[in-house]
Amino acid sequence: MIDELKLNYGHLFEDELLQEINNVGVFKEVPEGFKLIEIGSYIKSMPLLVSGAIKILREDSIGDDLILYFLERGDTCAMTLSCCVGQSKSEIRAIAETDAKLIMIPVEKMSEWMGKYKSWQNFILQSYHERMMELLEAIDTIAFLKMDERIFKYLKDKAMINSNNILNITHQDIAYDLHTSRVVVSRLLKTLENDGKIKLHRNSIKIISI
Repeated sequence: MIDELKLNYGHLFEDELLQEINNVGVFKEVPEGFKLIEIGSYIKSMPLLVSGAIKILREDSIGDDLILYFLERGDTCAMTLSCCVGQSKSEIRAIAETDAKLIMIPVEKMSEWMGKYKSWQNFILQSYHERMMELLEAIDTIAFLKMDERIFKYLKDKAMINSNNILNITHQDIAYDLHTSRVVVSRLLKTLENDGKIKLHRNSIKIISI
């Protein structure tokens, strides 16, 4: 695990901290679709993402999900940090967008390392800032973009996360993530195709205009 740590976090953390993470962290490999965090659960460890991607979702009053942001290699989740520090129940759901590798850090190490390692403190504060900016972007997307623009942004984000401009995804999957109906998604995807931005295939979509 130490090699993975040095590759992904060696530029951020000093050797002593990397060794501590190696000693107490738990390495996990999870498949695409694996649920890492559930709403209402207590979080006992914080994830450091080594590879892959994770989507963070919020649930409304009738149980529908809305994507807040994606986590990629080198990221951690501000929502998770808040729950860890406050020892409160999770307000978000985290699902593996792709096959992923993570290192789970015990919650009790959070505050200890904040005082012990300046690099860890900087990492946590920077993570809070980045996730906050992504939350604001999610709010702006919902508030100011039309649905066809939201769908196209969603597709481009997924293409970048997966490093592939061909997405194996159904219209229902998109509708579920964007909190709308499949009929609306299908109609607007056809509009995007007519505009030359995407190409529709059976159970897949090719992003032409990145």
